[in-house]
Amino acid sequence: RALLWLGPVYLAGYLGLSGSWVLLGLALWLCWGHNRRWKRDRLAAALSLLEDEREAVCRGLAARQLPAWVHFPDVERVEWLNKVLVQAWPYFGTIMEKAFKEVVEPKIRAKNVHLKTCTFTKIHFGEKCPRINGIKAYTKEVDRRQITLDLQICYIGDCEIHMDISKFNLGVKGIQLYGTLRVILEPLLTDAPFIGAVTLFFLQKPHLEINWAGMSNLLDVPGINVMSDSLIQDFIAARLVLPNRITVPLKKNMNIAHLRFPIPCGVIRVHLLEAENLVQKDSFLGAIRGKSDPYALLRVGTVQYRSKTVSRDLNPIWNETFEFVIHEVPGQDLEVDLYDEDPDKDDFMGSLLISLVDVMNDRSVDEWFPLSKTTSGHLHLKLEWLSLVNDQEKLHEDKKGLSTALLIVYLDSAFNLPKNHFEYSNGECGAKKIKNNKYLKKTEREPSSFVLLTVGNKTQKSKTCNFSKDPTWGQAFTFFVHSAHSQSLHVEIKDKDRDSALGTSVVCLSHVLKDPSMTLEQRFQLDHSSSDSFIKMKLVLRALNVEEPDPQRVKAGVNASKQGPTPAMENGRSQQKFASPPQPEASKVPPTSKDSTAVESLLKKDSREDLDINDSLSAPVPSETVAGLNETEHDQKAEHHPSSALQTRAAVVPTLPVVQELRIAPSITSLGSLPSSCFELSSSNLDLQNGSEMPLGEIQLTVRYASIRQSLVVLVNGCRNLVSSSNRGVDPYVRIYLLPDRRWASRKKTSVKKKTLNPQYDEKFEFFESLEDVKKRTLDIAVKNSRPFISQEKKELGKVRIDLSQEDLIKGFAQW
Repeated sequence: RALLWLGPVYLAGYLGLSGSWVLLGLALWLCWGHNRRWKRDRLAAALSLLEDEREAVCRGLAARQLPAWVHFPDVERVEWLNKVLVQAWPYFGTIMEKAFKEVVEPKIRAKNVHLKTCTFTKIHFGEKCPRINGIKAYTKEVDRRQITLDLQICYIGDCEIHMDISKFNLGVKGIQLYGTLRVILEPLLTDAPFIGAVTLFFLQKPHLEINWAGMSNLLDVPGINVMSDSLIQDFIAARLVLPNRITVPLKKNMNIAHLRFPIPCGVIRVHLLEAENLVQKDSFLGAIRGKSDPYALLRVGTVQYRSKTVSRDLNPIWNETFEFVIHEVPGQDLEVDLYDEDPDKDDFMGSLLISLVDVMNDRSVDEWFPLSKTTSGHLHLKLEWLSLVNDQEKLHEDKKGLSTALLIVYLDSAFNLPKNHFEYSNGECGAKKIKNNKYLKKTEREPSSFVLLTVGNKTQKSKTCNFSKDPTWGQAFTFFVHSAHSQSLHVEIKDKDRDSALGTSVVCLSHVLKDPSMTLEQRFQLDHSSSDSFIKMKLVLRALNVEEPDPQRVKAGVNASKQGPTPAMENGRSQQKFASPPQPEASKVPPTSKDSTAVESLLKKDSREDLDINDSLSAPVPSETVAGLNETEHDQKAEHHPSSALQTRAAVVPTLPVVQELRIAPSITSLGSLPSSCFELSSSNLDLQNGSEMPLGEIQLTVRYASIRQSLVVLVNGCRNLVSSSNRGVDPYVRIYLLPDRRWASRKKTSVKKKTLNPQYDEKFEFFESLEDVKKRTLDIAVKNSRPFISQEKKELGKVRIDLSQEDLIKGFAQW
C-alpha cells in the first residue's frame, strides 16, 4: 500500500513533472474522500430517520426532512401500506434479482460488443424498503371515471448490485430517492378488475443520490460527480417525469394510447417583465458591494427557459415572454429562480413558486411577487392561462408574433424502412452500386432509426429504435404554432450510424384544418425512401384561447400591474377619487340610530379617501379601483348624514354589522382598493391623561390568505389620531405576533416613523402557515413608541387582537 501511494510521486519525479501535478492529484483525492464521507453521513442520517422516526424528530431534525403529512393537512399517513411493503419487500427483491439476470443482463450485452462480458456478480436489494411518507387523493378536481393519487416516495436503500465487465468491477452500494409519484387509476369499470389501467409518472425530477462501489467510485471525483448525477437524473426524467408516463393495462384489449398521451390541460404564457430591489451579489475585494447581472430561469417540469442577462442593474427590465405546455393541473407549478451571472459560479438571488391551479381559475394574473429565500426583491410577472379549443375561428394570427395554436404529434411507428439511403428504388439508384463498398457489412444490417420533427425553428428528436426496419417509437411531441394556415411539419428519419436520411415527409397544417375536429391520423408516404415505406402519425391541432374570467369569482390575482414605489405621506395626504363598494338596497337596510348614521357617514368619507395600499415602500402601487356606485349616488347619500358626525371621527367606532357589510373580496396578492372600517386601538392596559376610556387612535390593516404563496399576508398601512405619551412627541412603530407564537424570531416589526401621530408605513409581512393552522391563530398587533433605553416614557401606544377563526381569509378584509 505504501508503494501504491508513493508510486505517483515517484512517477512525477521520474518524468520531470512539476510538483504542482502532485499537489493537484492530492487535492482531487481529498475532495473525492470528502464527497464519499458526505454521502455516507447523509445515508447514515437518513437510515436513522427511517429506523426511528420519533427519536430522530426529537433530536431536532430539520423541517425539510419531516414527512409531508406534517406540513400539509390534506396529505394522509399510510402506515398500513408501509407495513405491507415491509412484508412484501423480500419477495419483490427475489423477483427483481431474477429480472436482472434474465432480462437486464442480455439487453446490456446486446448494446455493444465491449459489453458482451457483462455479468451481475451480486444482486441484493437489502432489508430497507421504500416508504410512502404520505398520500394525497384528488376526487373533486378530476374526472369521475378516474382516481388520482400523489405518493410522497422516500427510498433509503441498502441495496448492493455488482457487475463485472472485462475484469472491471462496477457497483452500487446504497441509493437515496425522494420525489412525488403520481398514480392515476383510469378508467373505472363496472366489472372486474374495476380499473382499466394504471399510469405512473413523477411530477418533478426526483432527488437521487447513489453511493458507488468498485471502479465506479471514480464517479465521485469532483467535477465528474455532478455530471454523472445529472446524466442519471436526465435518464430518469426522459422516461418517468412529465410529459413522459408509464401506463400498465390491467384489462385485456384495453386501448391505452389516449392514457399515455392525453391532450394537455392548457398553456401558461409567462410575461417576465421586471424586478426591483434585488440583493447585491457582486463585490470588489470582498468588501465593496457592487451591482449584479441578473437573469431568470423559468421552469415547469422538465422544460426550462433562460432569460437574457441585464448587466449591472438591481432593477432589471426583461420584457420577455415564455410559453409552457401544462399536462397536469393540479400538480405542476411554475418555478422561477433569479441568478447573478458571474465568470465562475452564478450567485443565487431568490426564487418563486407559483401554483398553476389559481392561474387556471383566474385566467390572467398580473402582479408583483415577493421573492423567497432572499432578503429583498420583487418580481413582476403577467401570467395568462390559454385553453385548448378545436374552434378554427380562434386561429387568427397574433400581431405580436405570439403562438396561436398548439400542435400535438403522436409518433407511432414506421414500416419497411430501407437499410441504407441507396436501397430505395427511384430510378437509377439501387443497392448494386455499393456491392464492392468496404462498408458493405455495415450497410446490410437493419437500421437503428430515430426521427427529427420540425415546426418553424423548433426541432425535436425521438428515441432510437435499434436494428429494425419496422420501428415503433410510441412518443408524443408538442409544438407551438404561429400561423396554422402557412406552417408545415417536417419529418426526417435518420440512422444513428449514418448522416443520410432514410426517408422524409412534409405535412402542411392546413390539411389538418380540413377536418372538423382538427385531427389527422393516417400513414404518410415517405419521400426519398422505398416505395412502400410509410410512417404512422396522429396530428392534433388546438387553438389557444384566452377566456374571460368569471366576474362572480373571487380572483386569486390582481387585475392591474403596479406602477412603482410611492413615498410615504404624512398628515396632509393627497386625496384620490375612488368608487365606493356597492351598498345594500334600501329595502334591506335595517333602521339605524343617529349614532349608526354618523358611523356610516364617517365610513363613506373614508371610502373616498386614498385607499391605495402598497405592499412595501419599495414595492409598486396597485392602480386598480373598486367597482361600485357612481358619483351621483355618493353625493345623494352624503346629503342625508349630518356633518357634525364627521367632527367626532376619532371617537366613533362602527358596530360589527356595519364592518361586515363593507367588506369586499381583495385579490390574492394585491392589497389595494379596499373599503375602510375601524379597528380601535385598545386602552385596557394604558393610563390616559384624562382617565377616560376614549380610543387611542386607529390603525389601518389589510389581511388575507395567499393561496399561491401558502401564507398569511398582513399589510400595515398606517395609523391616525394616536395619543401622544410624551410632550416631546412619539416615534411609533408596529409590532406583530401570530399567537400563540411569541418567539423573538417570529416577531414582525415595521420601521420607525419620527415625531408623528399619523404614521404611514405601507409595509407587508408574511406568515408561512397552512390555512387550517392560521384559522386557529390570533393576530396580535401593537403600536409602540421607540423610546431611549433608560427613558420613563410609555412604550405601548395601543393594541389590537384579531381572532382569525372568525374571518374569511380567502376573501380578506381591509379595515381601520
